[in-house]
Amino acid sequence: VETDLRILQPSNLKSPEFLEELKNLQADLFVVVAFRMLPEVVWSMPSKGTINLHASLLPNYRGAAPINRAIMNGEKETGVTTFFIEKEIDTGKVIEREALVIGDNETAGELHDRLMELGRKLTISTVNKIKSGIVEAIDQLSIQEGNLKTAPKIFREDCRINWTNTVQETHNFIRGLSPYPAAYTLLTNKKGESRSFKLFKGNITEIPVEDAFALKSDPSGILFPCADYYYCVSELQPEGKRKMNFKEFLAGNRLEDWAIGR
Repeated sequence: VETDLRILQPSNLKSPEFLEELKNLQADLFVVVAFRMLPEVVWSMPSKGTINLHASLLPNYRGAAPINRAIMNGEKETGVTTFFIEKEIDTGKVIEREALVIGDNETAGELHDRLMELGRKLTISTVNKIKSGIVEAIDQLSIQEGNLKTAPKIFREDCRINWTNTVQETHNFIRGLSPYPAAYTLLTNKKGESRSFKLFKGNITEIPVEDAFALKSDPSGILFPCADYYYCVSELQPEGKRKMNFKEFLAGNRLEDWAIGR
């Protein structure tokens, strides 16, 4: 359906031409969902301010990777927040928050899709409240409980799996980075060559670890040794190959030819 929306795609958010176009819109409110840092001259322009949708229960998990970090840290609950944008990133006054429970085996990608739908509804609710003039924005510090948890940007060096962690910590780490940017591990073959493997899905077992380096086969996946129990991987991607389930991998590889690289 064509909506005849005017779309601006500036490379420079401070360019006079772009700012003039924004002013000519005479907008009462700006709504921001996914964005790079906006200059104050932009977000302060509308008479009713600029609101942002953030994928966490602020003030916790401010930053670039709130969905990933919440799962990686083993959180049982997260949500979405709408707030007025101010100078410091993700610190503005909260308008509305809504929580949801994180599934025990839920990946970051799955949680993203659920938060996206929840965020859509909350954004519409917030805009309607602003339109009707019944908004009561709350200072984030007034709803802070305990130490703040942050959500800094994730780099490749943050994605390597530490097999000396517990199986629960490993499960949280892998699903928190799935499907993107993806947790990875190094496996060494009998020639002493290391290969990178991305791991996307798996489950916790109660099988005690016998060897801290050897992989084992299981009817539901490949067993990787953690500090306490094995983690059963069902979906992986060898370096230079496509993503595959464990049966496809085992069809062309022998587990005894590979070992954990630490």
